[in-house]
This record gives sequence, C-alpha cells and structure tokens, in this order.
Amino acid sequence: MMNLIFSFFNQPAFIVGLIALIGLLSQKKNRTQVINGTSKTIIGFLVFSIGSSAIASALGILGPAFESAFNLQGVIPTNEAVIALVQDKFGTSMALIMAFGFIVNLLLARFTPLKYIFLTGHHILFMAGLLAAILTVIGFNGFALIAAGAILLGLTMVITPALVQPFYRNVTGSDTVAMGHYNALTYCLAAYLAKKFGDKSHSTEDVKVPKGLDFFRDNVISTAIVMLIIYIVTFFLADPAAIDKMSGGQNILIFAIITAMQFTAGFVIVLQGVRMMLAEIIPAFKGFADKIVPNAIPALDCPVIFPFAPNAVIIGFLASFVGGIVSFLILPFTGLALIIPGMIPLFFVGAAAGVLANAQGGLRGVLIGCFFNGLILNTLPALLLPLLGSLGYSNSTFGDADFVFNGILVGNIGKYTGQIGIWGLIIILLLIVFGLNFKKSSKKLPH
Repeated sequence: MMNLIFSFFNQPAFIVGLIALIGLLSQKKNRTQVINGTSKTIIGFLVFSIGSSAIASALGILGPAFESAFNLQGVIPTNEAVIALVQDKFGTSMALIMAFGFIVNLLLARFTPLKYIFLTGHHILFMAGLLAAILTVIGFNGFALIAAGAILLGLTMVITPALVQPFYRNVTGSDTVAMGHYNALTYCLAAYLAKKFGDKSHSTEDVKVPKGLDFFRDNVISTAIVMLIIYIVTFFLADPAAIDKMSGGQNILIFAIITAMQFTAGFVIVLQGVRMMLAEIIPAFKGFADKIVPNAIPALDCPVIFPFAPNAVIIGFLASFVGGIVSFLILPFTGLALIIPGMIPLFFVGAAAGVLANAQGGLRGVLIGCFFNGLILNTLPALLLPLLGSLGYSNSTFGDADFVFNGILVGNIGKYTGQIGIWGLIIILLLIVFGLNFKKSSKKLPH
C-alpha cells in the first residue's frame, strides 16, 4: 500500500489526469469527451515532462563541465540527491505525509479563501521528505509525525501559491492557474524588486533587433544561439579528459552543438506540452472546482508560465546565473559552506522569475530581480547545510528557496522549543489561513 501511495504521488501526470477525469465526469461530459480530455491532459503533462527532462539532462552535462572549466569545488544544491538519502531512512513516513498532506491541501482549499490545489508531484515529494526527516530528528514519531508533517505540507501547498499569485495574475491576466513550485520566496522578491526598480514600459519581448540579426526575433533560434555560446565556451575551457568522458569520445565542438540543441529542443517541447495540457485541464478543472472545491485554482509547475514571455525566460536565467556566480565568490568570506551554482535550479527558477519580473518591471526589472534571485538561491542552501549535516547529509542540500526556508524555520523552532514549538507554529498558520475567512467576510458588512 505504501508503495502504491508513493508511486501515485511520484507521478504527477496521474494526479492532473485524475482531477481532469473527476472534472469532466462532474460536468456530465459524454464518454468520448471524458476519454479524450483525460488522455490529452496526461499526454500533455508527459510531453511537458519530457521537455523538462531534456533541459535537465543538458544542464546536467553543463554543470560538471562548468566545474571543470573554472576549477570549482564545493557542494552542488540538488533536491534529488538529498531526497534519495531521505527516502532510505524515512520512506514510509514520507509517503504517508505526501498522501495526507494532499488531503489537507484539499480541505484547506475547500474551507478557506486560499483555493489553490498544488499539483507539482515531485515538489510535494521533496517537501514531504524534508519534513519527515526534520520532524523525526526533533522527536516526532508515529501518528504525531504524520499529522504534523501532513498539516505543514498542506499549509505550504496553499500559502506559497497565494504569495506568488498577485505577480502571477499580472502575467496571465486571470486566476485560472497559479504557481505550484516551491520558490515563492525568490519569485516574490524578484518581482517586487522589478516593480520597484524596473521600467514596465520596456518589455523583454520588445527588445529591438537589427535587421541583419532578424533571426534573433525567433525565440527558439535566439535560445539555441545563446546556449550554443555557453556550451562551446565552457566545453573548450574544461578539462578535455572530462569532456571526452561525458561525450563518449565525440568531438568537443560537435558535442557542444548537439547538447545546446538538445536543451533548445527541450525548451520547445516544454512550450508545446504546456499549451496542450492547459487547453484540457483548465476547462476540466472547472468541473472539479464546482463540485469539490468551489473556485479552485490549479497550482502547476513553473514552466507553465514560460510561454507568456519566452525572451524573459533566457534573460532571467542568465541574470540569475550571474547572481549565483557572485554568491559563489562571496561565500568563502562568510564562513559558510561553498555552494557551487546549480544549473538546474538557476535555469528553471531564474526563467520563471524572469517572466514574473518582466510583467512588473520590463527588461531592467528582469536583470535586477533575477540577479538577486540567483544570489539568494545560491546562498540560502549554505544556511541549511549545517542542519542537514546533523542528519548525516553533510554533502547534500536542497536547491530551491522554499525547501531551504522551511527547513531552517522548522528545524530551528524544533531545536529551541521542541515539539511544542512546532505545534504552536501549526496553530498560528492555521489561525492565519482560516482567519482570512473572517477578514473577507468583514469587508462585506455595512459600516
């Protein structure tokens, strides 16, 4: 049973497919519409996942090459590496926290104004694993462990999309979809800084290109060229033996070109998968919302926002990358562990932050907001590393801001106040979330 629960929640395509199915059935759609809508939702999500995997694979090659090219040594923030270790020790607790956390999410969405249903399965998995590990060390076990972990997980699943939604809505123009990605901290910061210091009238999508460089107007071609330059420079500066091992003996130039094009192909596939999935899940989700959680909003993975500003995706990544490098240069003087910029979080988070920042402050806002996004994204994991070291994971740390923030918050409250402090945190957060109902109702009362 635990394996079934774990496997189900580890396949987000099944989750979005199930919700599409429930939504279509609740609208009394005919058999053909139900089969088509459910299947296309799952297929669209899988297309989107294939594209994301292609991007991650290409960045997985770039990371070690970058380390070799610039003689870097340190810890690379990698969610998957930490969670693999956590699963060995806390697998059962993690699966139960995931399952009951999703139920808490549905209940909170049903009975509070925060109508978000978090559908990014791998992030639910990562947060469940983080909470299972830290709460166990604090002293939780049995029912108390699952209850506390599930409630905290469910709370993050409605609070983090709610924090980002004002900026997300500014991009999409509606509340049909929300951000289901645990980087609310840096998304909000990047968008806020962009609004404060940027210029909304000069969008990244309006960048003027000389006539002789008209091909740059095509975001697919511009993405390919930018990534091609990055890969060629990095590969030629890296140790030839390291590149030879990664490429299986291919010519360095050819390997750089193919890998850059693989990245670009993944980018194109992501955009296509997102369009296909949204075309099906949003109408289907209306039925789910009407019957189970009125006015529910699906919170989906960060690449869903990429099609709204493709130029901002690449510019946001590059600005975040620069911020990550600056963090890397500063960390040795702080006494903290040296964190090597992780290409995967810097791209995905930087890209999404770029789209959010562009809507608030245009090109200048993207450059400023995403620089600080990268700076913080690469610095925060160094603050979590001592806590993970006490759990036996001294060479691994999470790469996304909300995992780090929640780990530090829950870990330190537990360290200084024990279990009572954690229950106090849970009560405070629940009072805030449910208290929004009273705040909302009070606005409707006559004065």
